[in-house]
Amino acid sequence: MRRVLLFVMMNVLVMTVVTILASLFGLDQGKGYGPLFMLCMMYGMAGSFISLQLSRWQAKKFMGVRLLDPSRGGHRERWLVEKTHEMAKAAGITTMPEVGVYESPEPNAFATGPSKNRSLVAVSTGLLRRMNDDEIEGVLAHEVAHAANGDMVTMGLLQGVVNAVVMFVARVIAMAINNALRSNDRDGGGLGPFAYFGIVMLLQTVLMIPGTMLIAAFSRWREYRADHGGAQLAGKEKMRAALVALKRTFDVEDPVMAKVQSGVAAMKISSKKSGMRALMSTHPPLDERIKRLSN
Repeated sequence: MRRVLLFVMMNVLVMTVVTILASLFGLDQGKGYGPLFMLCMMYGMAGSFISLQLSRWQAKKFMGVRLLDPSRGGHRERWLVEKTHEMAKAAGITTMPEVGVYESPEPNAFATGPSKNRSLVAVSTGLLRRMNDDEIEGVLAHEVAHAANGDMVTMGLLQGVVNAVVMFVARVIAMAINNALRSNDRDGGGLGPFAYFGIVMLLQTVLMIPGTMLIAAFSRWREYRADHGGAQLAGKEKMRAALVALKRTFDVEDPVMAKVQSGVAAMKISSKKSGMRALMSTHPPLDERIKRLSN
């Protein structure tokens, strides 16, 4: 959840800064729809591209990921690195991903990075405590499959396109309101720069909700694809064992896990969701993932 929030926050921050600058210099008004859309594409891709390039650094800095050195660590650390690199080679990755561990009671893992050959695979201490080697191998295979599939890049590009469309539509609506007010206003002043900026920011916030739903839907699809890739790398039984272990962990009555689940119910890998939560979730329910993998 923290990793997702970091990506979103960086993206929103860049979009906000660009919107302020565009309003101050009048770059987003009076140029026609074609040039406006091209500007929005440039603006929208900026936040996504910067977030993607900084993704490994963000994970290390803000999630406290400790990189593992197989030449210095113990048997467990060497095994994690060697197994990850073994599957990365099998997946066609030429530059081996960094492998790290971060402190978290939740059994989880992630892959991030600007490309498959500049990736990071990290697992939580909670996962290492709660799973056996076969189950951990299934999790590592799933994350390596994410890296090999280029999911981080594809997600970044999709986020950039959504940003661009949201920024473009927000400005078209704001300009329509501005023009309508001008035609009905004797002074012909329209909204004014501050009101125009406020409406654009409000519309961007509202329009980002369906955009986020689209991104979440793609994220759920890529989880199924990574499960399939993980089954090819580690074997179907190990991949299934990893999913079953995750389901078992989250289903058990555990005060620590209950607290974690309540805090990240919309994003975490195993929550049972319905309604709006299901549409905004980045991961499908584990029962459905296990069912699809079994079939």
